[in-house]
Amino acid sequence: MKRSLAILVTLASGLVLSAAAQTSPAPAAPAGPAKVAVIAFQAAVGQTNEFQRNFADLQKKYEPKRAQLKTMADDIDAMDKQLQAQGDKLSDAERASRAKAIEDKKKQAQRFAEDAQNDLQGEMQEVYNGVASKVYDVLAAYAQQQGFTLVVDGSTNQQQAPVVLYASPSTDITKAVIDAYNLKSGVPAPPPQPAAAAPKSAPRAPAPAATH
Repeated sequence: MKRSLAILVTLASGLVLSAAAQTSPAPAAPAGPAKVAVIAFQAAVGQTNEFQRNFADLQKKYEPKRAQLKTMADDIDAMDKQLQAQGDKLSDAERASRAKAIEDKKKQAQRFAEDAQNDLQGEMQEVYNGVASKVYDVLAAYAQQQGFTLVVDGSTNQQQAPVVLYASPSTDITKAVIDAYNLKSGVPAPPPQPAAAAPKSAPRAPAPAATH
């Protein structure tokens, strides 16, 4: 789940920033030396109370599908073990029939996993976009209030992002923007989530191709 979130945040962040930059009027450049700030935009969006709440709601929504996929995986595992235990006692036709049933079950589970993954990524993109566009508005207002002439996205996995070789901690406005957004949104911090036990591995489905 965390890996999927990271992939989504990387893909969506550039789209949101690009669209916001095109629709927001550029403020007049103040006289004097440039004042530069750095922000990890992806982290800022992901750490807002609103995003954390919406993401937790999305996880709960897909819990039944995760449980269904685990049940399918357990059934396949049981069928496979039964075939291995009884294989030498079965006729060739019965052995081939059971092997085909297992293969069909695996394909069904793989299709189910791929469909669920695609649906989840689509809804995660909507969740991210909904918060990211508002975080950008807060970022722009904060930058103007503080007199910054340039804000650089220092996200380490941001595609096509400028490479920040050095930045003084005093130029990092990530936490300030997160705090400003949480205050504006009025969404309280979510309660700490207990560590969940790692689920039994399901049949691995090929990762869907990323779309831009």
